[in-house]
Amino acid sequence: MEVINATTLQKMLANGEDVQVIDVRTPEEVAEGKIPNAVNMNVFDPNFVNQIQDLDKSKPYVMVCRSGARSGQACMHMLGAGFEKVYNLQGGMMMWTGEIV
Repeated sequence: MEVINATTLQKMLANGEDVQVIDVRTPEEVAEGKIPNAVNMNVFDPNFVNQIQDLDKSKPYVMVCRSGARSGQACMHMLGAGFEKVYNLQGGMMMWTGEIV
């Protein structure tokens, strides 16, 4: 797992890098705003581990939550499941200064 900051993620997205942002907050939190094109996969959902199994393990993923703690847990689940490139957004949405939808 690599920890990245909001500036790095903004550059990755602006450069069109092939990364999928996964927002692991609750649906209620996501309804307040999320990073454009982020997919919501609630880490507290009992099916979270099953949901990540359906993802391409060779693709890079950026995990996002409110502060960086839950996304760190999600990263550990993904690494344990054999994902190759997983990033954790340091400070989560609290540090995100880019576009929110």
